[in-house]
Amino acid sequence: MKPEIDLVIRGAQVVSPEAIRPASVAIAGGQVVAVGHDDLMPPARETLNADGLYLLPGAIDSHVHFRDPGYPHKETWKTGSAAAACGGVTTVFEMPNTNPPTGTVAALRLKQQAAAASYVDYGIHGLLGDDTVDHLEALLDAGVTSFKAFVGNTFGNLPAPSDGALLEGFEKLALLGYRTAVHAENSSILFRRQQKMEAAGRIDALAHLASRPAVAEIEAIGRVITLAEWTGARLHIAHHSAADSLFLVREAKRRGVDITVETCPQYLLLNTERMLKLGGIMRVNPPIREARHNQPLWDALVDGTIDMIATDHAPHTPEEKQRERIWDCDCGFPGVETQMPLMLTEIGRGRATLMDYVRWSAVAPARAWGIYGPKGVIAPGADADIAVVDMNRTAVISQNGLQSISRISPWHGRAVRGCPIHTLVRGRFVMREGRLVSEAAGWGRSVKERQQMPPARPRNTELSTAAILTTPPGVPPNALPVPEAQR
Repeated sequence: MKPEIDLVIRGAQVVSPEAIRPASVAIAGGQVVAVGHDDLMPPARETLNADGLYLLPGAIDSHVHFRDPGYPHKETWKTGSAAAACGGVTTVFEMPNTNPPTGTVAALRLKQQAAAASYVDYGIHGLLGDDTVDHLEALLDAGVTSFKAFVGNTFGNLPAPSDGALLEGFEKLALLGYRTAVHAENSSILFRRQQKMEAAGRIDALAHLASRPAVAEIEAIGRVITLAEWTGARLHIAHHSAADSLFLVREAKRRGVDITVETCPQYLLLNTERMLKLGGIMRVNPPIREARHNQPLWDALVDGTIDMIATDHAPHTPEEKQRERIWDCDCGFPGVETQMPLMLTEIGRGRATLMDYVRWSAVAPARAWGIYGPKGVIAPGADADIAVVDMNRTAVISQNGLQSISRISPWHGRAVRGCPIHTLVRGRFVMREGRLVSEAAGWGRSVKERQQMPPARPRNTELSTAAILTTPPGVPPNALPVPEAQR
């Protein structure tokens, strides 16, 4: 018996990393059931005419801060996920620096309760730190999809994990196959330089950049790559900001390290010239850097050194972003709603193709977090997570029109061309004709049950902390083959 068809989207151009082809799409029970010629589509309860429009797999944002629980005056799951829905984003992965941090099962339960209001599907990164490394397995059993280690400090001032805890965490997760996202900056450099700046009376916007030089990112990326390569752990570099550290990623990938990397629109499109005008509005970690970094990051996206686009959506109130001293301005700004139009505008200018964009925004993150198949593709059997895009629609980004509680953005007043006009999550409209579908609040669900990470490939497990602790006295653990980079 053929399934009853809920919706047929007719006359669109369907985009994959390999091709853009005219096709209609039939949806039933939240899944895509057919992609093909319009004459072959079955009858449906509803039809959407998409002539002249493009169907993209819904964007997957690996890096958002919805601030809930703990900071509901900045954002909530409902408002943050509404912003995602209106930005063509159908799945988000939310960060653990909430209050309480997502480092215990009890804290995770609080976040899961808050996430019940989500418009879009979601994963939850658990916290990897000295206080949590002993119960990573419990967090995974309770529903986290992945982990985050704040090697460099950021909002919430969570202590950076010691190298010992980071190694132990990687040892455990290498056996389990789950990926850890890392905020890769050297905290010792950051703290010392900021103290020196403050003592010298520097309170200007560029003092923030001066306190977090590119070498802090270079050192931290090199360090976590070493630990990941030794253990076989899966590694993800969050918000890559500097051209100078790209060589480390290229070399690690050449050696076969399982490393994925994201960058954000702010590092591709903004630089210190803009920071001189906007001041604390642009304070973010890692910092917005000099213009020389912009094009190398674009090149790295195109050649595959950087795998994906994310946003580091990190909202704060206008008052928290516009204080006199740069050190008192909270770090971060909203981005999950503006990423797609910003990137599509650059696609329209010829910097890359729509096929490239789908690879960066949907396919690569789906593969990295183990949800490719259900997510990241428009094909029979996949979830009907779709952004319907008009590449000719123009708009001017207004911070006053954002769904986020945060009404302040460095993108305010920027003209864009190419916008999502409908967003579907598992076949349901969460944005329609450019407007949020308020009745869809709570439609989002965790991707945990759909997650299937590839088989783990651990290295040096017989030298792990657990192995050494359980080895009888006087019996040395058997050394495994030394990784190529350490020969």
